[in-house]
Amino acid sequence: MMRDYHAAEIDACLDTLGATAAGLSTSDAAQRLETHGANRLPQPPRRPAILRFLSHFHNILIYVLLGSAVITAVLQHFTDMAVILAVVIANAVIGFIQEGKAERAMESIRGMLAPHAAVLRDGERRSIEAEELVPGDIVLLEPGDKVPADLRLIRAHGLQVQESILTGESVPVDKAIAPVAGDAALGDRSSMAYSGTMVTSGQGRGVVVATGAHTEIGRISGLLAEVEVLATPLVRQMNVFAKWLTILILLIAAVLLVYGYFVDHHEFSEMFMAVVGLSVAAIPEGLPAVLTITLAVGVQAMARRNAIVRRLPAIETLGSVSVICTDKTGTLTRNEMMVASVAVTGHLFSFEGTGYEPEGAVLLADSRVNGLDHLHLNELARAAASCNDASLHLREGFWTVEGDPMEGALLALAGKVGVDVSQELSARTRTDEIPFDSRHKFMATLHHDHPGHADIFVKGAPEQILAMCAEQRGASGDGAPLDEAFWTDRADSMAAQGQRVLAIATRQVEAGQTAIDFADVEGGLVLVGLVGLIDPPRAESIEAVAECRRAGIRVKMITGDHAGTAAAIGKLIGLENTGKVLTGRDLDMMDDAELAVAVSTVDIFARTNPEHKLRLVMALQSQGITVAMTGDGVNDAPALKRADAGIAMGRKGSEAAKEAAELVLADDNFASIVAAVREGRTVYDNIKKVISWTLPTNAGEAMTIVVALLFGITLPITPVQILWVNLITAITLGIALAFEPTEDNTMRRLPRPRDEPLLTGALGWHIVFVSMLFLGGVFGIYAYAVDRGYSVDLARTMALNTLVVMEIFHLFFIRNIYGTSLTLKAVRATPVVWATVIAVTVAQFAITYIGPLQRVFATEAVPLTDGVLIVAMGVMLFAIVEVEKQLRLSLVARTRYRAGVE
Repeated sequence: MMRDYHAAEIDACLDTLGATAAGLSTSDAAQRLETHGANRLPQPPRRPAILRFLSHFHNILIYVLLGSAVITAVLQHFTDMAVILAVVIANAVIGFIQEGKAERAMESIRGMLAPHAAVLRDGERRSIEAEELVPGDIVLLEPGDKVPADLRLIRAHGLQVQESILTGESVPVDKAIAPVAGDAALGDRSSMAYSGTMVTSGQGRGVVVATGAHTEIGRISGLLAEVEVLATPLVRQMNVFAKWLTILILLIAAVLLVYGYFVDHHEFSEMFMAVVGLSVAAIPEGLPAVLTITLAVGVQAMARRNAIVRRLPAIETLGSVSVICTDKTGTLTRNEMMVASVAVTGHLFSFEGTGYEPEGAVLLADSRVNGLDHLHLNELARAAASCNDASLHLREGFWTVEGDPMEGALLALAGKVGVDVSQELSARTRTDEIPFDSRHKFMATLHHDHPGHADIFVKGAPEQILAMCAEQRGASGDGAPLDEAFWTDRADSMAAQGQRVLAIATRQVEAGQTAIDFADVEGGLVLVGLVGLIDPPRAESIEAVAECRRAGIRVKMITGDHAGTAAAIGKLIGLENTGKVLTGRDLDMMDDAELAVAVSTVDIFARTNPEHKLRLVMALQSQGITVAMTGDGVNDAPALKRADAGIAMGRKGSEAAKEAAELVLADDNFASIVAAVREGRTVYDNIKKVISWTLPTNAGEAMTIVVALLFGITLPITPVQILWVNLITAITLGIALAFEPTEDNTMRRLPRPRDEPLLTGALGWHIVFVSMLFLGGVFGIYAYAVDRGYSVDLARTMALNTLVVMEIFHLFFIRNIYGTSLTLKAVRATPVVWATVIAVTVAQFAITYIGPLQRVFATEAVPLTDGVLIVAMGVMLFAIVEVEKQLRLSLVARTRYRAGVE
């Protein structure tokens, strides 16, 4: 089967497919449908919900807890078993609810296929279901049609196709029937029309060369299914941390079990329950659930900033990215054509405005002017509105274009100049036209007005129009000799700024002329001026890119558009390195090693296809860089899925891009990425706070058991009490940290290194220091109670409450890890902090003073004076750790100052 249909002659393509220009017969089409199958993508297998739920138990910390629950059940300690299982199941349910969204990217791409198609069957035009198309069918194309399959064009008259969804090019592409080079890039295959693209103007016919999974959209869908999804940095770090923490806990537990049974000769069941208490105390069983909730809180915060999160860990990943690979069209730019400048004799005008809105400022030498006061600009605007097949419509507060986007931009230009387009068109009746065609590169229209004047208006490629002109409009409005060199230089200058340049010319003819042919426009035209159009960058994108750079994030543009346009847009939005542009053909000539070097220095990549984007993302990842990819087209989907954080556009983005991405921007605004990065960094800071609060408290609990077992002391807290503390505090006080606001200078810090460990030296010291304080506090209160002659249950109750109070005061300390906690803002805290503190306090009063709960947890009522002493222990803890923090921060600041870092 032929693959390079774009490079083959029409007859060769038809012969290969066994087809004719008259189409297939009904019987032949039915037979081919059985052979090739329906024109749709295959349904991917789905993972059952039960498997998705069970996957949340696939964690080494959970395995240890489940093992402990089984053995405690065998030893008939059913209360302990019930509490352990409650924690484990709660964690799984939360994870299942938050992350139970199946991938739907394949379905989204499938939905992009056109539902119907106009074909030739048995020599007649028929409308059939797009799924019934087969290779060899002849498809008819008209404006507004979505191409239903990959076609080799056999007829094209003024045919233009919008291919931005595949190539990223922002304007429609001219189509022709002539073969192109075999190695032509996807965006340069003018002899092809690809499935899922849109016909904007002209008519055409094409023979179907590929359907379903064999089309370009189908091939991208295959790439999407084959792309491996990377684990996020948080997931990888948590897995490594959990593995080593579990190994450490099990080793200590095993040593203590052997020591107690063989050396101290304790009963095995007694020693095992003590070891279970140690494991429960040391293992942060609530941590996975709290981390999930922390990420879920981040989801809500992101949604308020128009960033919709589809996969929880992606929030943290976005906060750690150091490179954002972004598409140009529709992401950095508006995906709308707009007239940026107009050159007429003696003047160069520039324009402001939004999209296709026919209102905006006209500027001359940076000063606002009235367009109708300038004769040549007025004439050019009227000509541009007349030689035009598009129309503008105000829908739901937004101006949209019907027809060619460039012609829509010309209508908006006329409105900005002050021309009433509807009145102009009614005053000048179009009597004939020469449609635009890529072969002659211009469009011409003949108009008659009511007084009886007849004018020809022509617009097209500058080089073509200049060749057709004999004169240019002079300063006074009369004809003047054409200065072709001047206008050529002016056109080149406009093109160097990323503008697509059109030339507009006119000619007055006899009033009786009612038809127009090529002889009427060749050699006798008067040039009116040049129009420069651009897909303008979003104003917010410029500031967003600047803020990304301040945050240490490199922005790279990867687009299917032309190199010159990409370079111009890159300069406008402030990319770091705009001096060099690599094209898709350049990338094809590089091996992976060469690409890894190039990608670190080049920020603009043009004329790329899906494989190029995927290779660029992988090249960056190979250097240990955390990569985010933004985009809106089908062509972006594979790279979106491969990237550490895929970000799709919500309004103009394809469903395929949305489903492949972890985040979707509801407002299509690149500036929302900055807010999303800020939220991502905040989430990671809060996760660090959760870990910095959880691990020292767990270590303190574990050390009380270890010390008691080693020295033969009665356990100051029972295993079930430790389970209670972990359940009630970790899932309340820990959750409170998830709601902490963004700290100052969050976006002034460099991105976190990809391999930065969770357990840093500072956190390790904090764990040891605070756990020793917890150990001293718990044993101190327990020893005090025993010395006062209190019962063991009362002593344990006081120790239990001391532990909870110290955890509360430790929470207030950990809320401000980068500054002092002794401020009014820190004391006020957040409503969630106070709500959880009150909830924990009420719960502690309940198990301390309510009879049924006293029996379950073996507690007794604590006297008032002893309760005050317990609170004082918390205050002492807060004071000690705050003084230590200030000394440590001062030491770090002094060290940096001496090193010249500050």
